[in-house]
Amino acid sequence: MNAPAKEPLRILAANPSPLTGPGTTTFLIGQRHVAVIDPGPDDDAHLEAILQAARGRISHILVTHAHLDHSAGAARLSRMAGAPVLAFGDATAGRSPIMTRLAAGGLVGGGEGLDAGFAPDMLLADGDVVETPDWTLRALHTPGHFGGHLGFQWDKTIFCGDLVMAWSSTLISPPDGDLADYLRSVERLAGLSPNRLLPTHGAAIEAPLPRLHDLIAHRRTRSAQILAALRQQPDTAQGLARRIYDVHPRLLVAAERNVLAHLIALAQLGVVDFEGDLSAVTIFAPA
Repeated sequence: MNAPAKEPLRILAANPSPLTGPGTTTFLIGQRHVAVIDPGPDDDAHLEAILQAARGRISHILVTHAHLDHSAGAARLSRMAGAPVLAFGDATAGRSPIMTRLAAGGLVGGGEGLDAGFAPDMLLADGDVVETPDWTLRALHTPGHFGGHLGFQWDKTIFCGDLVMAWSSTLISPPDGDLADYLRSVERLAGLSPNRLLPTHGAAIEAPLPRLHDLIAHRRTRSAQILAALRQQPDTAQGLARRIYDVHPRLLVAAERNVLAHLIALAQLGVVDFEGDLSAVTIFAPA
């Protein structure tokens, strides 16, 4: 791969929140051929800042996943710059079979805002390479936070979207998120031994391996907490979140979805059980 010639340019969107941290970071790499990674929200000021920074040289617009804070600005930026949008697929591409069934059964929402109308011009599969004289990027399918989530490897740096962040663990909200996929993707990144991870929210991760291992340990600890709580009393994801988490009420919905993701993964392993159809109000118990 072409070695990075310089640091990527960072442009921060004005959309801070408990889930986006300081806001969405759009990355620009290249000089004559500029790649825009995660164009962010459909915001006039943010899109204009991207265009000004690229100086009319945008050749590719790459999207890690179809959440509104990452992809909503892609279509308009594409029209303004005359550049194609590349991604894994539409908003539902890459969902695991169980998540597809849950979505069909009405389990939706509770996440960061699905960009339901997102439609890339070009599809990228795992391992696909996008190359110009300025740079080379390799697509990495890294589902977990989102079924069609992509990372982009730039030499020993990986633009990791929302899979990994330094300031928080990522939201895993079924049916968009899948804990089993997430753990596999985090382990895959660790196996690539990157020198640096660049999340779309928050600061760069300069020591990736310890952070990746911490995230895996965190999820295992959370699963153990959930199992311990279920042994005391069977409960729903909502009830368990209120018993386990100590967070601001605004974050309780996100906590409930994270707990549901753990419960679904534990049910697939046969560790917990439930009656009836799997849903947001299912009561779980130890198997």
